[in-house]
Amino acid sequence: MSKKNKAGKKSSQIETVKGRLDISKSGMGYVIVEGVAKDVMVRPNDFNRAFHGDMVRVQVNSGLSRDKRQEGKIVEVVERKQKEFIGNIQMSKNFAFFVPATEKPIPDFYVATDKLSGAKDNDRVVVKLVSWEKSEKKPIGEVVTILKSEDENDMAMKEILIEAGFPLSFDKEVMAEVKKLQSHISREEIKNRKDFRDILTFTIDPVDAKDFDDAISIRNLDNGNYEIGVHIADVSHFVKSGTILDKIAYERATSVYLPDRVNPMLPEKISNELCSLRPREDKYTFSAVFQITNRAEIKHTWLGRTIIHSNHRFTYDEVQDIIEKNDGLHSKPIVLLNELAKKFRAERFKNGAINFSSQEVRFQLDEKGKPIGIIVKESKDAHKLIEEFMLLANRAVASYVSKIKVNKEPIPFPYRIHDTPDDEKLKPFVAFAKKFGYVFDMHDERAVASSFNKMLKDVQGKPEQHVLEQLGIRTMSKAVYTSTNIGHYGLGFEHYCHFTSPIRRYPDIMVHRILQQCLSKELKLKKGMDERCKHCSDRERKAMEAERAGNKYKQVEFMKNYLGEEFDGIISGVASFGFFVETVTHKCEGLVAVRDLVDYDDFRLDEADYALVGRNTGQKFRMGDKVRIKVAAASLSKRQLDYEWVTDGKAKAKPAAKSKSKTKGKPVPKAKSKAKKK
Repeated sequence: MSKKNKAGKKSSQIETVKGRLDISKSGMGYVIVEGVAKDVMVRPNDFNRAFHGDMVRVQVNSGLSRDKRQEGKIVEVVERKQKEFIGNIQMSKNFAFFVPATEKPIPDFYVATDKLSGAKDNDRVVVKLVSWEKSEKKPIGEVVTILKSEDENDMAMKEILIEAGFPLSFDKEVMAEVKKLQSHISREEIKNRKDFRDILTFTIDPVDAKDFDDAISIRNLDNGNYEIGVHIADVSHFVKSGTILDKIAYERATSVYLPDRVNPMLPEKISNELCSLRPREDKYTFSAVFQITNRAEIKHTWLGRTIIHSNHRFTYDEVQDIIEKNDGLHSKPIVLLNELAKKFRAERFKNGAINFSSQEVRFQLDEKGKPIGIIVKESKDAHKLIEEFMLLANRAVASYVSKIKVNKEPIPFPYRIHDTPDDEKLKPFVAFAKKFGYVFDMHDERAVASSFNKMLKDVQGKPEQHVLEQLGIRTMSKAVYTSTNIGHYGLGFEHYCHFTSPIRRYPDIMVHRILQQCLSKELKLKKGMDERCKHCSDRERKAMEAERAGNKYKQVEFMKNYLGEEFDGIISGVASFGFFVETVTHKCEGLVAVRDLVDYDDFRLDEADYALVGRNTGQKFRMGDKVRIKVAAASLSKRQLDYEWVTDGKAKAKPAAKSKSKTKGKPVPKAKSKAKKK
């Protein structure tokens, strides 16, 4: 509340708010405050040692306005966006400076000579921010990695991770803590767990996986039902709340999967050794165990800590071969699990889940990490088998926790929620789909989901399949973590969480801890769940951006070998400045710029039709159209491919007069090659 002075006038109001600092290329700062339309402007002299992307507290002298931009001063750095930076070393006689290579203005770091780790003048390095106290004129840093110029690919991948705010290594304190962790299975711990070591158990993962965080067990029961266990690595047994290890896991919040490497959330000793459910080893797990009929009816669910012994490590391809041939190691239980998974899947779609298919593009790399081939993998029965049982476990845990109340209030819990489609995106898509004869029932959310599924089924094999599938995905909201449970629209679940991947996702660790507290009736309610959920959602988004950047780099690196060559492609996005094309063979996306089409016509964006349209000829380039392109340029530094449109030999459009006026219109979102993460 503002106070009045003796004259009865209001004195200036001082308010401190939290937000994220965005520094423009000009050097001016803007603090983005959630729920406030206008950012708070901060001049460079008032950054108070904050960097671009940092979470800060900013003091707004005239009081925060909901619709008017205010000026402020940063009074505290709450959380650093990143602590490692890429740049170059500049040597002096007794010390060195580190000059960050960033688009956003960042001051030089002071680096003592004993903190150079062997770096020499002008070396490209990764430097960690050690401190920047009020008494220090410049940030203090130390060199953690020297980037070798001959390994351009390695440097590029590291830069992508650093830009996204993911450290390349773990601190000495973290590794010292990890070193103390014991792999020994103790008798005392076994007494507190359900023993599944004598029951058939196996893992199913990609061929190159090293962190196996889920396994399935199966046995027949005397009553004719099956007992199927979904066993998840018990990471929370090793990563205790409040430890240094827990702190860094939370800061990262997720592993990042680039084409040639994994940047793990947890050190390798945990992810690939202690917690990885490797074959023929006893392992601690947290499990969801179901009693299931042959009609896929769940008769009973048990949740708790267990110990398992995996009998075999399967790859997806091996399991797919067993399913298709109905023969091979453990073929009977695998075929049975597949049949049950199909029934679960059918029931999900019946109850409102949306059947978007997923596609994975993987690069074949040589020993130096350079792409020599691209493989497009469809999701097959083996993948869907694992997916359905993981969904079953995630749903069971969320349903159980949702029923527990403290003082008639739900307990703070990281639900994985997915909102209904945004009307602003849905309505133009529905109108566009109608042009192809697909009518949507819009009277409620379930009807919309049913209409989506009907369209996705009917469109198979038709020319418009690609555009409608991809635009359909774009209408969907993003799945996020929050303690406010509104359900998961895309999956058709009232209750859902992430329980099954604690090696690579921090929310799963939080779920494990809260679940154990519920089971043991020792709830320790902590404040700040929503803030933790938001942090994990933000980190997930940054990881996905890094993964896309890594894939884009590999696409450019691969297509550099095909400069001047022609390929068939499909238009995957349109904007006022051109249209994007994804090659059919390699799934590599590039831009055909409007400026390269001026000899044919003056093209303008028609947002309603997801197309660029020639003003004189009516020539259209619409999302989903097949086109022929030539690879014109490939820039690794920009991670950008430029294509040229190749005419099909038919009559060309009449040349249009060149205009200096700029084309208008918002870009239509580019299609994605992968379905949204659940």
